[in-house]
Formats: sequence, structure tokens, C-alpha cells
Amino acid sequence: MSKIHWIIYVPGLLLVAVGAAGAAYAWQAMAANRDLALMSAGAVALIGLFSLIGAWFKRWTTELAVTDRRIIYKRGFVRRHSIEMNMDKIESIDVDQSVLGRVFDFGDITVRGTGTGLEPLRGIDSPIEFRNQVTAR
Repeated sequence: MSKIHWIIYVPGLLLVAVGAAGAAYAWQAMAANRDLALMSAGAVALIGLFSLIGAWFKRWTTELAVTDRRIIYKRGFVRRHSIEMNMDKIESIDVDQSVLGRVFDFGDITVRGTGTGLEPLRGIDSPIEFRNQVTAR
């Protein structure tokens, strides 16, 4: 079983950090426009918080599993999207990793099957291990 990598939290964390740093700077440095600067920093931090909640929800509602007979990919909560592919129909598994992906062990996986294939699965944790689990069966 695999899941989406924790790296999806980074944009939200950066926005929260920028908002917090902006609020601290506005509180210390500005006397004239302190309220406006604090509201702007708070808005940035709030956007970051919503981004973190969205990333958590996406990670929580996405499942990726390899069984002895098939690969199963499910995402969504109310509106569920699920794909299953039989192991005997799989031709290849492509793994794409950037330099950052190699360092933090995440990447995109594309499962190609006879006649059809899965859409690219983005930001998957340990994609090489996932490919090895599929090819070992």
C-alpha cells in the first residue's frame, strides 16, 4: 500500500511561515500601517492554513494498493474516483522523479496496460518500491 508523499504540505507550510514572519515584522517595525500589514499577513497565513487542510484531506482520501491480482487506485471522499487494473494486463510502470523527488523519495507513476492505462499518479511516496512490488508479482 502506498500513499501521497508528505511533500504536498510544503506550499501550505511556506505560506503559514511567510504570514507569521510578516505578522512579526509588522508588529515590530511598522507603527503607521500596522493594522493593514497584520491583516495582510493574517490573510496569507489563513490561505496557507486552508492549503494545509486541503493537502491533508487529499492525502487522507487517496488510496493506492497492490494486491496479488490487481492495482487499485481510489481518490475522493463524496465524489469517489476508483481505478483497478489486473496484474496480467500491465505492460509497464513508468516512474518519473525530479532531483527533489529523488532526495525526498517521491515521484509520479504511470501504469501502462494492454489497451488502456492509468492516469499519472502524482506525488506518490516511494515510487520505486511501488514499481518493485508490482513487478515482483
